[in-house]
Formats: sequence, C-alpha cells, structure tokens
Amino acid sequence: MTPESLHASPNALARHYSRFRVAERLLLTGHSHQAWPDVGLEAQQRAWLDAAEYVDDKWEHAFVMADRVRRGFARLLDDADGAIALGVNTHELVVRWLSALPLRRRPRLVTTAGEFHTIRRQLDRLAEEGITVVKVPALPAATLAERLAGTVDDRTSAVLVSAVLYENAHIVRDLTRVQAACRRAGAELLVDAYHALGVVPFSLRRDGLAEAFVVGGGYKYLQLGEGNCFLRIPPNCALRPVITGWFSEFQSLPRGEPTGPVGYGPGAARFAGATYDPTSHYRAARVFDFFDAHELSPDLLRRVSQHQLGLLANRFDALDADPRLIRRDQAVTLPELGGFLALQAPRAEELCRRLRDRGVAADYRADVLRLGPAPYLADEQLNAAMERLGEVVRELGAI
Repeated sequence: MTPESLHASPNALARHYSRFRVAERLLLTGHSHQAWPDVGLEAQQRAWLDAAEYVDDKWEHAFVMADRVRRGFARLLDDADGAIALGVNTHELVVRWLSALPLRRRPRLVTTAGEFHTIRRQLDRLAEEGITVVKVPALPAATLAERLAGTVDDRTSAVLVSAVLYENAHIVRDLTRVQAACRRAGAELLVDAYHALGVVPFSLRRDGLAEAFVVGGGYKYLQLGEGNCFLRIPPNCALRPVITGWFSEFQSLPRGEPTGPVGYGPGAARFAGATYDPTSHYRAARVFDFFDAHELSPDLLRRVSQHQLGLLANRFDALDADPRLIRRDQAVTLPELGGFLALQAPRAEELCRRLRDRGVAADYRADVLRLGPAPYLADEQLNAAMERLGEVVRELGAI
C-alpha cells in the first residue's frame, strides 16, 4: 500500500469498508470513530459461533484473541518490556490505576486543563474529596512538558497527560522531561495515547518512556471499535490497586480459596477486571491483522494523515473566511498536529449541523469544529467536503 494509492480516487482501501460505504460518504469523523473494515463483521460472527460451539470453554479461544490484541497494542507502543491490561473503556483502567496510588501519603495529582473527560471528570470528583488536583494550562503545547515537569513535587502521586490533546490535536512533545521529574520525585506518570496511536507514531523506547503507564484504545484511529482499551504497565510494577477484579487471581483460583492479603497475578493481571464480552477482541484481532496485511504501519498512516491535513488546511485557507466566523491557528504547523484539523468557530455547533445537512460528517467541542480525515478517503472526497464547508460559511456570513 502506498500513500499515492490512498490519495487517488477510488481510494485503494475503500472497497474493504463496504458496510460503512466510505466511498459514498464524506466521513470527516476519523478522529472520533473511523469506519471498520469488513473483516470485523466476520470476526464478530466468529465470536458468536465459538460461543455456540464451545459454550463455557469458549474462554480458551477468547483469551487467544485477547493476547493477539495485547500484542497489537504493544507493537504500536514499541514496547518490548511492559505488560498490557485490557479493558472495555479507559475509565475502568484509569480508576484501577488511581486506586493503586498512595493518595493518603501523597494527596496531589498533576494534570493539564486539556485532558479528555475520562480523566477530567474523575479528577474533579477526587478534588471534591480533598485530593489536590493541579491543572496546568494545556497551551501552548510546545512548552507543556516543561511546565508539567516544573510542577511535580514530593507530595505528587502522579502526573496525567495526553500525548495529543483531544480538543485541538496539538502534539505534546518531550514527555521524557515529565518522566524524569516523576522519577526524581518518586511519582508515577500516566500518558493518554488515545489520540496518538494510529495517526502519530508513538515509541516508548524512542521517547524515553519505558517507566510510564500508558492508557489508550482502538475506538478512534485504529478502527477496532468499542471495548478495546488498554493500560500499559511498566516492568517490575508492584502497585496494589484497591479497585481489583477477580480475573487478577484467575490463574490461582484452581488451587482453592486464597488466604492472607489480597494477591495479584503477574504482569497485566495486576490491573485485570472481571468477566467481559470477548466479541470486541475477536474484531480487534482481525483488524490488527488487516492493518498488517495492507502494510498500514504507523509511519505510512502518519504520511497519509499529514497529506490529508495539508489538503484540508490549504482548502480552508483558500476560502478566505471571515475570521469572526471561523479561523485556523496558522502558528501551529502541520507536523505539530495529530489526526484532525481544529477550526476555531464561535458557532461551531451550527456549522457542524449545517455540514451534516449537506452530507459531511464532522463534530465539534465547544467553539472548535473538528475535521478528521481517514486513510480510506480519497483527496476528491476531502475537496468536496471543503467545498461544502465554504458554502456553509458563506451562508452564515450572509445571516
């Protein structure tokens, strides 16, 4: 697969997404919910058939799928030493992780003002219970790591920060500084990589984050769908989460009822939950295989994404729109962006609605219109979407 074959019309990938009809629709929601390849449906059916064939023995097959998903995430993280705990959503994993921190002894958490609601809401609630939550301004993202590092002290249990900000796609560089500050203070680091994986190459080894916890999932750029989230656990982790599921002692249960202090399984089992629907792992394992078969590597996906963002940005600039209606922060260069174009628009909700009326799927957050391409969209489709955005902007300007 080459970038050029994905720019062309028809897009070389589009036929593999026939159920989502990606060639017929203008889906600029690639940053929120990418289409699933057709192989995902076959995999979901396989999960049902395995349950019918093996009944309660289906778990032997389900655990194989879970291991394939773990390996898929580990490859994307460039992680050779950590363990991968899986969860239905990032919240359950973050809560287990938070429950393992020494918050009585070190009742201080450092984060940013630009975190996704999973972290933002949970930390706000902890603050109501007396935990000190320090929110560092997220912008400018170019200096965020330095400012976070300077906020860590010996009362800090952990720092929680995104690799790519969810509202505007700004990449947060130099997180190794934060890791170093955490190491000096004896604090933990949790990196939210959800808006990086599948669109911005992420390497624990290259970025000096081998000691970090990483949370993320496959609902967005990875096309894995719901129910496929992970927590990467660094080597030699000895944390004891208070919120803990019985799968953490799954391997020891055949030996009888445990006695003494609550124990934890090895590696990923330390942060394990409980019974889950394995269907999502069947789908995810097949989609990871699909990406491998079509050589959709992180580097290729980044090249395609940057090309698409450049096209969208150039077409937007050519609209010469009234900046009071909508504008682009041109001070932030394309290499500083993740997987979508964020446009400041006081009437973002109305713009989004009018775009949908014209067949363009996009979304917004507060006063930001978000346009997220995907590798199965041809340049021709992106041009058509921007033409319709121009129509909408001109309409609003005439009101």
